[in-house]
Amino acid sequence: MPDAALRLKSLVEQLLGAPLPVRVRAWDGSQAGPPGAPTLVVRNRRAVRRLLWKPGELGLARAWVAGDLEVEGDLYAALDLVSGFVWQRGEDARGLAQALREPEVRAAVRGLLVLAGPPLPPPPPPEETRRPRRHLHTKHSDRRAISHHYDVGNDFYEIVLGPSMVYSCAYWPAPEAGGGTLETAQRDKLELVCRKLALRPGMRLLDVGCGWGSMAVHAAREHGVSVVGITLSQEQAAYARKRVADAGLTDRVEIRVQDYRDVADGPYDAVSSIGMAEHVGAERYLEYAEHLFRLLRPGGRLLNHQIARRPHRDEGAYHVDAFIDAYVFPDGELAPVGTTVTQLERAGFEVRDVESIREHYALTLRRWVTNLEADWERAVQLTSPGRARVWRLYMAASALAFEHHRIGVNQVLAVRTPESGDAGMPLRSRTWN
Repeated sequence: MPDAALRLKSLVEQLLGAPLPVRVRAWDGSQAGPPGAPTLVVRNRRAVRRLLWKPGELGLARAWVAGDLEVEGDLYAALDLVSGFVWQRGEDARGLAQALREPEVRAAVRGLLVLAGPPLPPPPPPEETRRPRRHLHTKHSDRRAISHHYDVGNDFYEIVLGPSMVYSCAYWPAPEAGGGTLETAQRDKLELVCRKLALRPGMRLLDVGCGWGSMAVHAAREHGVSVVGITLSQEQAAYARKRVADAGLTDRVEIRVQDYRDVADGPYDAVSSIGMAEHVGAERYLEYAEHLFRLLRPGGRLLNHQIARRPHRDEGAYHVDAFIDAYVFPDGELAPVGTTVTQLERAGFEVRDVESIREHYALTLRRWVTNLEADWERAVQLTSPGRARVWRLYMAASALAFEHHRIGVNQVLAVRTPESGDAGMPLRSRTWN
């Protein structure tokens, strides 16, 4: 009789010590698990071999990216149930290594091997995997990591991000003011950054990690500033330069393919860094902050918009998420907001305001997922089925992580306060709202 689903369910429950909250349907047509729950569809035996070779998140991710594993029903609900199944148990869950030594678990594994075939050799990782890091956060390795993520194709990003082409958290109106569109919310975020930086005509702005030029164009057009935008992505730079030319702003906006460490034409009146600092790395963060400090004139402001993780009791235990590192943001690292503030202060900045906009990112990510799903076939044609699956999974999972306060995002406003102590800030600093 077909029984692969029941054996899978039994093994997972033995490993994690709790009932499986989702339904499983296997390649042999068998089903197991709570009726009516979202269904994990295990399409072939290769998915099982992936999970046996890489138990946990990375094995699941590889199976998903390769198309060996699908979700039938609400993707958010399925991810919420599966993630909660692990996170809520926390330290009470038995370690996989210990569990795999127990006789009943080993017996369950042997039963699966009968169905799945020998686990040797392991299935190769999907081609979308980025090769292991070699030189962390050198200029060369950073350029390769940025290319892996951002040089997917501008047409693909147009599908996901929409007309605004802003790849960072939007700023949404209050519910009572109406939902608003993604484009409006992104424009409001750019305007919020400009107001926090107190941009005025004639100022010089450095936009670090300028993406497709949205911030540079908005600041130059709406606030009359001169902008230098830098990126390590050739595709982003080409797209941004065309937008600048189309807007008639070539006399005020320059887009460079340049590492932030190579910018040497200060002083600037303001610096915006929106969704870029996650790529800097913990070992380089003080260097990053010190370099931006030197590029600013006395009284100049930095707006650092950055995703943050929650702190651990033992910070030495922090590890980069395996799926994110392999498939999404190679070499990316998240730090607690307190660590970011401390590093900025160590570099010489006076931190004047910290605003958490965590819930805004969850809303933004859900809109991006909707955009991707609405034009799925074209997205697959522009990249690959695996790449499109990577993006759908990581954005949906990230939306839930923001909603459940597992990660956050903050705008930190800092000033290079002159020796006189006059930071040029209003007595009531939230006047930009």
